[in-house]
Amino acid sequence: MTVWTNVFERGRLIPGESFLVHGGSSGIGTTAIQLARAFGARVFATAGSVDKCAVCQQLGAERAINYRREDFVSVVKEATGGSGVDVILDMIGGSYAERNQQALAVEGRLVQIGIMEGSKITLDLLQMMMRRQTITGSTLRARSVADKAAIARLVREKAWPLIEAGSIRTVIDRTFPLVEVAAAHRLMESSQHIGKILLTI
Repeated sequence: MTVWTNVFERGRLIPGESFLVHGGSSGIGTTAIQLARAFGARVFATAGSVDKCAVCQQLGAERAINYRREDFVSVVKEATGGSGVDVILDMIGGSYAERNQQALAVEGRLVQIGIMEGSKITLDLLQMMMRRQTITGSTLRARSVADKAAIARLVREKAWPLIEAGSIRTVIDRTFPLVEVAAAHRLMESSQHIGKILLTI
């Protein structure tokens, strides 16, 4: 639901466009890569290790960018012939904001869904105006039950058939019994996981 409403509704990603997701090996990232690819987009992703980048590419990213070693702005510019990507899904915020702007194409859309580096950012408003960029974002938690139900209906109609067919899968790193919730949180905080961490009851 998070990916659908932010990438395809707010970000208005359409077939043939290019898409960059930060945190490509996260639960959101792995889902976004697969859905964007399934709906005909060129997909790029950032991740923090060679192994994580490999998983992103296995899931459908044309190019995975190791943000510890490479500059994602340069990579996407080179891969798109200098134009940049049409849509970026970002959960980082902070210092990524200005770089996201640089990586966006004319008429590009930045969709913010997290603020791991903080909510205070610097933007170049002239660049936004000249390149007609859109900056938006959302959270599901604050939405009404009616809004969530409408999103769920769209996901059921548009995305669920791909899940049922097995062409999109949930990437699960590990499961923990509920009594080991502290260990699950330690794994999450270590950022060593790929995909979801599940608690079993």
